[in-house]
Amino acid sequence: MLLRQARLANVAYAYQRLGEFAARISRARLCGAVAICPGDPAGEQPWPGMAALEGSQAVIEEHFLDEELVELTDILAFLGEDVRTDRLTLRLEDLADRYLPRLRAELLAAGVTPANTLPASEDSSSRLERP
Repeated sequence: MLLRQARLANVAYAYQRLGEFAARISRARLCGAVAICPGDPAGEQPWPGMAALEGSQAVIEEHFLDEELVELTDILAFLGEDVRTDRLTLRLEDLADRYLPRLRAELLAAGVTPANTLPASEDSSSRLERP
């Protein structure tokens, strides 16, 4: 029972955070293919990163902090994506459609009704210190 409750808590957290990421992507009108790349503990970048395959890398870096990309990678790994050892390619605008329905279905099957609308998250760029 405890393992089931822990999984359900993780599913709810993944649903909430992916919804926030998707809302941010939509608000900023971000689109295009990106690659979520695993970090290299022995290399220059030990944490996961996101590389723009279409559009501007600077725009991606403006909207997502390194800590958020680590969190996104952890969520995607929880959902069964092999992002720790392999590069994952996806379209930013498809993030919600690709993952949220499956998470919502699991929550509903467990008797949890997630909110139809997810709270808006603050953009990373608005949290940066400004002179």
